[in-house]
Amino acid sequence: MTIDDYNKAVEQHADGVYRFILKNCRNEAIAKDVVQESFEKLWVKIETVAGEKVKSYLFTTAYHTMIDVLRKEKRITDFDQTNEGMHYHTEQYNDLGEVLDQALKMIPEIQRTVILLRDYEGYSYAEIAEITSLSESQVKVYIYRGRLNLKSYLVKMEHVI
Repeated sequence: MTIDDYNKAVEQHADGVYRFILKNCRNEAIAKDVVQESFEKLWVKIETVAGEKVKSYLFTTAYHTMIDVLRKEKRITDFDQTNEGMHYHTEQYNDLGEVLDQALKMIPEIQRTVILLRDYEGYSYAEIAEITSLSESQVKVYIYRGRLNLKSYLVKMEHVI
């Protein structure tokens, strides 16, 4: 990979990586730091990363960096340990995007990650497996379970209205 390839990678993928990390960690400062650290890691390995693998490398690196940051801050919670009643209110939403963001916050991190990679970023099951270090069958299971959790949250009228 050349310096020009690196600069093109920054232009092409910085926004996508940032959106992906921001959706997962919901903190702009952390998302910016993770993206910057990911591109720094790419810069260090500029000679070893092939140009066609740069997108996958960036998303994988960003994902693992985000996991490390979140673990350090002890911000990971388990969906089963949360009280569902305290995560919604009866106020009306005017924006479906807000409802979806709220629903994404309710599901476990790994399910949110694979759903975002699949549905928001358009990755294949194989690419998601590579990024998250899971098997393809695990990715499919997490996507299925995540969608079930989202559906159970979204079908309740008090969450949507």
